[in-house]
Amino acid sequence: MTPAIQVQQVHKRYGDVQALGGVDLDVAQGEFFGLLGPNGAGKTTLINILAGLARADSGSVRVLGHDVVTGYRESRRALGVVPQELVFDPFFSVRETLRLQSGYFGLRRNDAWIDEVMHHLDLTGKADANMRSLSGGMKRRVLVAQALVHKPPVIVLDEPTAGVDVELRQGLWEFVRGLNADGHTIVLTTHYLEEAEALCARIAMLKLGRVVALDSTSNLMNRRDSLYLRLRLSGAGLPAALASRVRDSRDGAHTLRVRNYAEVEGLLAQVREAGAQIEELELLQPDLEDVFVQIMKDAKA
Repeated sequence: MTPAIQVQQVHKRYGDVQALGGVDLDVAQGEFFGLLGPNGAGKTTLINILAGLARADSGSVRVLGHDVVTGYRESRRALGVVPQELVFDPFFSVRETLRLQSGYFGLRRNDAWIDEVMHHLDLTGKADANMRSLSGGMKRRVLVAQALVHKPPVIVLDEPTAGVDVELRQGLWEFVRGLNADGHTIVLTTHYLEEAEALCARIAMLKLGRVVALDSTSNLMNRRDSLYLRLRLSGAGLPAALASRVRDSRDGAHTLRVRNYAEVEGLLAQVREAGAQIEELELLQPDLEDVFVQIMKDAKA
């Protein structure tokens, strides 16, 4: 099956800055894919190339088999992008904005779908409000609606929940999950790593314009050879020999890194030998944030 997105050896420089340094990745049709990285990793540059807002210095990018340069009409029709920046036309209402967006794709009499999108994004009550009068969170909802107005099979969400309230975030993800279940391909960039962990089946991590990890979310979680042991002690404090294992200490409890289950018994023995009493004990699995931080730390600059 033709990949929804195919990126092959893409390079991009802005003067002396290398934004992308040979990126390779494929996103399968119907996949919920995460694109993660710190600020400056190249995520937005890659999305801009995908959307035709920037051109790669070399390499190729395709959307459903259509080259974004030579087949730009087909590739852009197949793609919906929610940008990170709040960009809007201050002269139109929400409904007018979505009708205009429909017109860009040659869609007439699209009001039924516009109404459905506005309903799912809780915009119905603002349909006739001018864009200038909306809050930042409402404007971001309109950006999401604009990306979906032509029912694109591939949807890119670039920080879609930045600065929005919890209620919208939950409603948005419920809607996006439904789109994905209907066969839409979703690509998500986010700094809320718990969102990526919960939503994405596969994740690529970028650092300084290069892919430093690309695997299923479950495999990325399992590649860490560590657990976390959380202890609350009384009597003596934590033995000095365990200081190098401390991830954090807060609220009177210490969280220690443990390579595997077999190490736990030995660590507890050291605590008891130091004269400390164990008041509470909890064994924790690492989350995606732990994995992300470690991969970024291990990746060569």
